[in-house]
Amino acid sequence: MARIRVSVLGPAELEVDGVPVRLTPLTTRLLVRLVAAEGEPVPVRRLHRDVWAVAGAQPHRTGRHRNDVQKRVLELRRALDPAQNGDGARVLRTEQLLAAPAPETAYRLVLAPDELDCSEFTDLVNSGLLAPPASAADRLAAALGLVRGRPLAEVADEEFALPLIRRLTALRETARRQLIRSRVDLGRHDLALPVAERMARERPDDRDVAELLGSLRDRLRERHGQELLRQPFPGAGDLVVVRGDLFDQEDANLVVGFTDTFDTATERDLVISRESVQGQLVERLFGGERKLLDDRLQAGLKAFTPLRTERIQDKPRGRRVRYPLGTTVPLPVDGRRVFAVAYSRLGNDLVARSAPAELRASLDALWPAVARYGMYKPVAIPLIGSGLARVVELDRTQLLLMIVESFTAHCRREPTTAPELRIVIRPADLERTDLSALGTFLRTSRHGGTGVSTASGDGGAQGRW
Repeated sequence: MARIRVSVLGPAELEVDGVPVRLTPLTTRLLVRLVAAEGEPVPVRRLHRDVWAVAGAQPHRTGRHRNDVQKRVLELRRALDPAQNGDGARVLRTEQLLAAPAPETAYRLVLAPDELDCSEFTDLVNSGLLAPPASAADRLAAALGLVRGRPLAEVADEEFALPLIRRLTALRETARRQLIRSRVDLGRHDLALPVAERMARERPDDRDVAELLGSLRDRLRERHGQELLRQPFPGAGDLVVVRGDLFDQEDANLVVGFTDTFDTATERDLVISRESVQGQLVERLFGGERKLLDDRLQAGLKAFTPLRTERIQDKPRGRRVRYPLGTTVPLPVDGRRVFAVAYSRLGNDLVARSAPAELRASLDALWPAVARYGMYKPVAIPLIGSGLARVVELDRTQLLLMIVESFTAHCRREPTTAPELRIVIRPADLERTDLSALGTFLRTSRHGGTGVSTASGDGGAQGRW
């Protein structure tokens, strides 16, 4: 048998074996009229009145009416059965109605649910309304995906079509509301939101819909919490910017910048400031036990060759062994990793200094260690270079872009580095960071951009029925 598909959830369409079939306007209207009968036979006189829109009875033209209808029936059967193997007569049947004063010819359209989109739509919605949330969301989304416009559009104003149109319209409304509930039950407010937004556009005066849309938006804002930007990036997972504290990112590996001597001493702020990220690392993740951190650092540094060792008279305080910038030590902490990366040089005057090229080289050396030891967890990094490392040549926006560009460049070569790069910006730094520049970088990179200038931009951000 031929694979027949009649679609009336929008402008009427007919496909046979996957090939669209063009029908004349009158034959299309005949097809839709028979669909509106919902499997019941329709007498010839009624078909002629409804399809040809002939008002009033005209008994003296009964033969003419019969001929008009029979021609269109024949055209429709040929369209349904291009191979002439009997499908036309199977789908579009001729019957005799004996209840009238005289026998009367009638035609009935017989289609299986998978041959008629509104029947499939009805079955999917009815089964979805009784299913658990995940199954319901799948079936209801599939049902709504069948809708292309107003149902029975060619006869939408005709009285004979109103019962089916009203039922399908009500069923669609029910399906959309239940789809929203199911997606909310699954925690997917982001997928529920577009459904509610479309309902609100179509029914701007509906208070219930407006309240539903507002509640979904509130829930999404609550879910995002301190999240300021989230952007999927091909080959690099999600790029996320959050406002807050690096050490509050408990689900992620952390990146902590160090000097080339990996000093941790914070006594009297002479070597390392207590306010620095390194100083907070001791208190927040190592319970103030600096020796525990030192032991883990020294164990990890055994895998690296030092550059040189300073003389005590040249550097009387702090550590004297220097390592190459970019040296990255993965420190295990509570089932995740803290990546201690050297990106600045601690002078013998105990002042940390770095330059843009050194910072970029250190970042480029960081990501391979994240890929190797990070257990494919999200990785959170502060806006390194903006504090005591004194990368004064770059503002905070340029530092942000450098981090992102370095990470995405690495991930193009090694896409399984991390599922998410999370850049954590302190509230005090946020007003001096232009997130729109990051949106521009992501957009141009997706469309073949070659990179991003270190100049700070002030352009704008761009992060049916």
